Amino acid sequence: MRTAAVLGIAALLAGCSAWQDDSGSAAEATILVFAAASLKSVFADIGTRFEQDNPGTTVIFNFAGSSDLVTQLEQGAPADVFASADTTNMTKAVDAGVIAGEPVNFAANTLTIVTPPGNPAGITSFADLAEPGTQVVICAPQVPCGSATEKIEKATGVTLAPVSEESAVTDVLGKVTSGQADAGLVYVTDASGAGDKAAAIPFPESAAAVNVYPIATVAGTAGRAAADRFVSLVTGPYGREALASAGFAAP
Repeated sequence: MRTAAVLGIAALLAGCSAWQDDSGSAAEATILVFAAASLKSVFADIGTRFEQDNPGTTVIFNFAGSSDLVTQLEQGAPADVFASADTTNMTKAVDAGVIAGEPVNFAANTLTIVTPPGNPAGITSFADLAEPGTQVVICAPQVPCGSATEKIEKATGVTLAPVSEESAVTDVLGKVTSGQADAGLVYVTDASGAGDKAAAIPFPESAAAVNVYPIATVAGTAGRAAADRFVSLVTGPYGREALASAGFAAP
């Protein structure tokens, strides 16, 4: 049975028009990109550039935790491109047969600690997050940022007792910026994008868990040519520059 999310995506695409290429054959005027939540800001910019470069084509994004996106793809959700925040979830998608071709690594990201402005709890290190009474929010283990958190816990011997485990890194950030937590673990790019709504506290142990982001065209897409062009834009000079400006490292 398809989930409500899958049905919602299908409904969103229902009624999308088609355009005629030079040969007179129909091609999709809309491409749907499934992308990790941490890519929301930079992919919105890349999507705008793609639409400018491809008049008549509209890019629709579905941003969520990478593990949730893989589940949706496995359940038959329509999509043209998938960009994951780690190689593990992309491998799951490949093994499930929902990916066409070879995924391409296009960015890397690491975790940082974020607190509300002013850092009222006085957090200064990763170990501080395990202090009794500290309200820390992290990503769920199946989500790339959660998997990275587990790696850091194992590398440091510090075990966290989170008050909440979220399904997307943006949800962790939201809990911190709204004052519902003393601290959270998010990607450096999310912390940068939060501006003065959060304070970022880098910690050296984050180097133990660097997440590499792959992107690929989804199998069975009716807009294969457009999907491939979007992947090329992300992995090409424009995409690399946009990603670097947003704080992503090279893969």
